[in-house]
Amino acid sequence: MKSIKEILEGPEISNFSGSDKTRSIVESEIISRWGKAEKKNYDPLRSTLTAKTWIMKFGMIPKKGEKAIRSFVVLETRDTKDPTKVIKRIKSVYLFHYRQVTELAKR
Repeated sequence: MKSIKEILEGPEISNFSGSDKTRSIVESEIISRWGKAEKKNYDPLRSTLTAKTWIMKFGMIPKKGEKAIRSFVVLETRDTKDPTKVIKRIKSVYLFHYRQVTELAKR
């Protein structure tokens, strides 16, 4: 099992697409929860992931009582009736920062 340090220094994990808007939303939430000093530790490709990613890839779960950081992605699909028309839809994504997770207890 990897440690948090290995995860943060390792290869890119997240599906983050590089949107400045979503990055700034998550960044501001991190600052409000842990202060400006934590901003330097924010890496959208490694340090803030979905609960499913933390659990399935790293065996870590969100700590009891932790609230997810809400972000969003824009999904684009083609209209079935008019293939030249693109439909954009916003989907919420719930993320957990590395400070919010702990190792899954072994049974």
